[in-house]
Amino acid sequence: MTALILSILASSSIFAIFKLFTKFKVDTFQAIVFNYFTAFACGYFFTNKPWTDVSGNISNWGVYALIASFLFISLFLIMGKSSQLNGVARTSVATKMSMAVSLIAMIIYYTESIGFLKIVGILLAFIGVILTSKSESSEKSSASWMLFVLFIGSGLLDFVLNIVQSLPFTQFNSSMFTAFGFLAAGCMGLLALVIQIARRKANFQAKNVLAGIILGIPNYFSINMLIESYSQLDWQDSTILSVLNVSVVLLASILGFVFFREKLTKFKLIGLLSAVGSIVVLYLVS
Repeated sequence: MTALILSILASSSIFAIFKLFTKFKVDTFQAIVFNYFTAFACGYFFTNKPWTDVSGNISNWGVYALIASFLFISLFLIMGKSSQLNGVARTSVATKMSMAVSLIAMIIYYTESIGFLKIVGILLAFIGVILTSKSESSEKSSASWMLFVLFIGSGLLDFVLNIVQSLPFTQFNSSMFTAFGFLAAGCMGLLALVIQIARRKANFQAKNVLAGIILGIPNYFSINMLIESYSQLDWQDSTILSVLNVSVVLLASILGFVFFREKLTKFKLIGLLSAVGSIVVLYLVS
């Protein structure tokens, strides 16, 4: 349970950090690039096995780490572009609703049983996510395909992170797996950043490195603690993912209301109550 709580806290803090980026005029892309190297450093530091012992088994889990790293960086970039073209509300809904893809995949992959209460809990989760992310304004869409990519891609990433911890790797270590994935994502991002700077389409600023460090620490723990939750808790994996997503939406919304003075609309209030109900129901059936 501790790992799940830490993952929820870390994931929620990421939303608050992104909010602060706008206030301090941080270049989000540069911060994201340096965040991955910070996350790699965290993974290397917290690995409880020597690097040589774990990396010696990289042929088994390396391909999954590369898939995860590609999804890390590409989904982050698409998320940022989609927020500008499709609006923040529609983008966040597409990203959070992606748990439908991973939930269905997990239920099929693990042949999990699904009873009436679990269906109710999942439906309440979806309602909570949709209403909490609902925008009062009408936002035009000029790149709807990005929403579809985020929906499928985010669900695929959650599923990849889940199945990795269940594979029979003799020397598998979740901390090293996430560290390698973040390192590969950082290298991809750094290459793109160097090209941008060489073409004079971007200006490097030291504050973006600091912002990346601040973002990278919770980013690492949000992923690593999620993987640890799958192995520590005796809940069904689909239940863990549901509780995580809804809890993050709930906590991030509360942070927005309290610290960023976001408006509490009737839709968001109903969404928050639905999210709480979902967590209670899913916990009871776990």
